[in-house]
Amino acid sequence: MNRKTVTLTFLCATLLLCAGAESWAQTTILNTPSTDVVASKRVYVEMDFLTNYAWQRESSFQNYIPRVVVGIPGKLEAGVNVSFTHISGQDLPVEVQPNVKWQFYNNEKAGVAAATGCILYTPMNHRAGTDTLGQCYVVGSKQFSGNRGPRFHSGAYSLVGAPSERTKQGAIIAYEQPLFNRFSFLVDWFSGDNRFGYVSPGISIATSKSTALTTGYAIANHGSGKNAFFVYYGKQF
Repeated sequence: MNRKTVTLTFLCATLLLCAGAESWAQTTILNTPSTDVVASKRVYVEMDFLTNYAWQRESSFQNYIPRVVVGIPGKLEAGVNVSFTHISGQDLPVEVQPNVKWQFYNNEKAGVAAATGCILYTPMNHRAGTDTLGQCYVVGSKQFSGNRGPRFHSGAYSLVGAPSERTKQGAIIAYEQPLFNRFSFLVDWFSGDNRFGYVSPGISIATSKSTALTTGYAIANHGSGKNAFFVYYGKQF
């Protein structure tokens, strides 16, 4: 599938989605999407850093991903990520990742919510030999009651226009567990043998009412050389 087809698919999906939860938190768990959306007229910004440098000095990578997400009326959010990856001696493409999500169901009394969305991954430079692809997903969540009540997420995703990826569809699973004060344990998983196929445990710290620091370790489903330590810092305005 060529780039024009992938782009058209993404745009059509966006229009269909456009046919919020009052939460300041980021709208991913760690790497998988959550059922949350940024509240209308609010803006969420985040800086992500990933690296394998501590244990793999040769061919190590450092990945920087600034993110911006804007809440839209109708329980919608739209945003963009920009991914910069540095590997010594290599000139890699900068990737832009526009995205949209719609929370189409939210029953606060039952603690159940559901959302769907799409993300487009496309290089801004060095486009030859680099995939442009889309990921669309649907996820549901169940929040259990109590001060330390956990929340579970599950769902599925599908890739469009990903010729170099072995797995085109897969499962999404995530678990959130409040621990004490402002600390929470998080873990999420994309199934499959592709760029998304990781299990990622981590800790999130609410550093204020509008900011959070999250750190953890992403473990690839296939190929330990892809494993990475990550730190994310986010703020809502």
